[in-house]
Amino acid sequence: MKYKGWLLPPAMRDFHEGRIWLREHTAFAKQDIQRAIIRKYLHIIEGIQTTPRLKCNRCHNDKPQFFTMFDCSKCQRQCVYCRHCLSMGRVSSCSQLMIWRGPKAYRKRQHPLQWTGQLTELQQQTADELLESVKACRSHLISAVCGAGKTELLFQSVHYALEKGLRVCIAAPRTDVVLELFPRFQKVFPQTIVHAYYSGAPKQDGYAQLVLATTHQLYRFEQAFDVMIVDEADAFPYSFDKTLASSVQKAKTAQAPIYFMTATPSPTLLNDFQQCSFIAKRYHNKPLPVPRFSALWGYEKKLQRGKLPRKLKEWTEERLAKNEPFLIFVPTIELLKMATPLFQKLHDNILAVHADDSDRKQKVLQLRDEEIPGLLTTTILERGITIKNIQVAVVGAESAIFTASALIQIAGRVGRHAAYADGDVVFFHHGITLAMDEAREKIIYNNKIGFPQ
Repeated sequence: MKYKGWLLPPAMRDFHEGRIWLREHTAFAKQDIQRAIIRKYLHIIEGIQTTPRLKCNRCHNDKPQFFTMFDCSKCQRQCVYCRHCLSMGRVSSCSQLMIWRGPKAYRKRQHPLQWTGQLTELQQQTADELLESVKACRSHLISAVCGAGKTELLFQSVHYALEKGLRVCIAAPRTDVVLELFPRFQKVFPQTIVHAYYSGAPKQDGYAQLVLATTHQLYRFEQAFDVMIVDEADAFPYSFDKTLASSVQKAKTAQAPIYFMTATPSPTLLNDFQQCSFIAKRYHNKPLPVPRFSALWGYEKKLQRGKLPRKLKEWTEERLAKNEPFLIFVPTIELLKMATPLFQKLHDNILAVHADDSDRKQKVLQLRDEEIPGLLTTTILERGITIKNIQVAVVGAESAIFTASALIQIAGRVGRHAAYADGDVVFFHHGITLAMDEAREKIIYNNKIGFPQ
């Protein structure tokens, strides 16, 4: 597009449309950015607003404890910067944020859906209800047990939205969920540009009408999406950080509804939605595996002494003997690091993952590809991972970090594959908690609803 002798780089438009971006972090030539600003294609706002109160205009943080003063070498004054979204590049008082106001990117209206699967009756009913909500532009909650096939029932509505020329975002609090969903949507929409945004994501070209992103990455978007789907909305950190909910509101257009999906909706979520669909059983029509409790007294002291508790050792050896992949959840990184070398005495290739592990994606792929027998993990893998015939143990299930919803999600890793619809879920504990009881009772209840006598 030419304007007074200047040719607008299409890549600039495709990248910046719908984004709120630090000027100093742009990948485009400074002269092109300046020309876009002069022509009012790019709108500039201050990074940190000071009145009526301090507020970061990227992540919408307004909590005083997340702002810090520093001597700024750029403006040679004392500046305030936001620590809340610092990992995405520092936004300070003298920072400029750019928002695209120029010509819109071209949106295709032909998006072939290539999926040969078939929905169950319950899935199809929910998919139809969701599609009606998309057509009516109203918000909707999908509450479906782990392994019910929530992703597949989205295809119909996403396809409809794309062919209407709408831009769709599927957001999730956890990187692992995005990594799990990305190849699946690429496969079923092979002629659609699909981007995935998460910490460490590679550069992706073109204008994506379908975006998968962690909720943190939505800090970088502003009125970008006509359809906003939030998966696992009850998960940490989304459920604890109000700016993440604000980022979802900021990233969608003003009229766009929000569609929430989760297996463990909070009472707040349930109360907030008039339109709600519920699926009480899995797509393969088999009951949810019910967790069993097993006391593991003094497990932490034994690990500190360099010994695996007998029950835990025997459980792991049985998985190894049967060639069954496994996940062992532990409550802390410290315990994870303590336990890993002890498990590696049973098998060299037992690995460990946690939130700060840069090789997390690769290790999960190794487990999926049967290159390693099992993984020790923190709660980072409680959601967004599907591996056939997986067996699960929770060590220290009484720990506060293992809430009822977390334990339900962890148990939900097991039995997801139609050929391996059963499996072992064991909660090793140093005392049974209300959360453990609640998780087990909720799973039993869902089985009763899904398979009435």
